[in-house]
Amino acid sequence: MPIDAAALPGLTSTVLWATFVLAFVFGAVAQKTHFCTMGAVADLVNFGDWTRMRQWLMAIGVAIIATGMLAATGVIDPSKSIYTGPRLLLLGYVLGGLLFGVGMVLAGGCGSKTLVRVGSGNLKALVVFVVLGVTAFISLRGALAVLRVSSIEPVSIALATPQDLPSMLAAATGLAKTQLQWLVALVVGGALIAFALARRDFWRFDNLLAGLTIGGVIAGVWYVSGHVGHLTEHPETLDEAFLATNTGRMESLSFVAPIAYVLDWLMFFSDKSKVLTLGVVAVFGVVAGSAGWSLLNREFRWEGFRDTEDTANHIVGAMLMGFGGVVAMGCTVGQGLSGVSTLALGSFIALAAIIGGGVLGLKYQMWRLERIA
Repeated sequence: MPIDAAALPGLTSTVLWATFVLAFVFGAVAQKTHFCTMGAVADLVNFGDWTRMRQWLMAIGVAIIATGMLAATGVIDPSKSIYTGPRLLLLGYVLGGLLFGVGMVLAGGCGSKTLVRVGSGNLKALVVFVVLGVTAFISLRGALAVLRVSSIEPVSIALATPQDLPSMLAAATGLAKTQLQWLVALVVGGALIAFALARRDFWRFDNLLAGLTIGGVIAGVWYVSGHVGHLTEHPETLDEAFLATNTGRMESLSFVAPIAYVLDWLMFFSDKSKVLTLGVVAVFGVVAGSAGWSLLNREFRWEGFRDTEDTANHIVGAMLMGFGGVVAMGCTVGQGLSGVSTLALGSFIALAAIIGGGVLGLKYQMWRLERIA
């Protein structure tokens, strides 16, 4: 609905504070429950333990259902996010996902885990944060951006419809998209939740807390960005707008490009054109949430690099995540939770590539250990 220009600062502040609170919850819960995508893949590959993978799959299922219900009832419109456009960036999703997956293993965790580790006193993660952010910025607007735009993004497929599954099925079957939004969300999300809950030993407080809360936070940020901060007509430009977003579209949590934007905001703080955005405050929120829980429960510990090889692995991993995350248009949270929650085909492809890259990274580490032994 139309809004007076005088009300814009207050509404923008509401969007930013709500996002910070939701990200704070994300960070605290991730620290408490050890929610981690790389850890989930490592537990499964190395020990055959599905516990943290079930946490993650349950979070995806909850995010899909909650986001689908918001979309089906017209509260938000997923077609106005970066994930659901008709252009399927096939090479970017696959190559970027693989690079990101390998990188998160070398760096000891993905973008969100890096923020959680920073909050708990891990100095290695602080180095990863800086290197990831700088590499991501170079990939967004610098030398690597030229490579990305000229060589990677052109390898794409132009679809006749938006790439989210409800839109594609609506075009194929003639059924109403709103009906398919809740139906597909219930089927896909429900299947993931059912799989997660299939084993009785998973029914522990921390596991359920991780799945329900992390998934709920993703949908919550969609609501804040896509409904609370949505203007059908901006009073200054008279165009549709989403307040405090870097993309100018509806956003939920993601932790590659936003880390780059945090560094940009900190370095050029005195430049009045550099303002807080949803992604920037989300980064601060996750770190603060993790730090709060760590300090409250006396889990805060300073931790540094073990040796030169450990340092090199973290730096290379951070670089791979920074470039791969931008090329793939998201990380384990950006594509694996936020993107997948919109049921975008490209997000499923990127997620599969990230997991595949994670497995490759773990196999490489095993090979290195065997070679040393």
